[in-house]
Amino acid sequence: MNPQDTRAAGGTMRLAISGMTCGGCANTVTRVLTRVPGVDRAEVDLAGAVATVTGSASAADLIGAVEAAGFGGRLAESATPAP
Repeated sequence: MNPQDTRAAGGTMRLAISGMTCGGCANTVTRVLTRVPGVDRAEVDLAGAVATVTGSASAADLIGAVEAAGFGGRLAESATPAP
C-alpha cells in the first residue's frame, strides 16, 4: 500500500513538518490541517516539527494542504495508521 493513500480512519496520523520557524508557522499549519475534510483535530508541535492529526482524512490530503501553505510534509516515521 502506498503510504500516501493511508487514511487516519478515525484514528491518529503523525506528519513530519518542515519549514516551521515560529509559533505563527505552527498556527498556520494547525489551521490548514483542521480545514481538511475529515480532520477532527490537529495539534502541531513546533519544537518536534510534528503534527498529530485525528480523523479520517488521507495522508495525501493532509500533506497537500501543508505543502499548499508553503511547508513540507511527510508521514512521520512513527506514523501508525488506525486499523
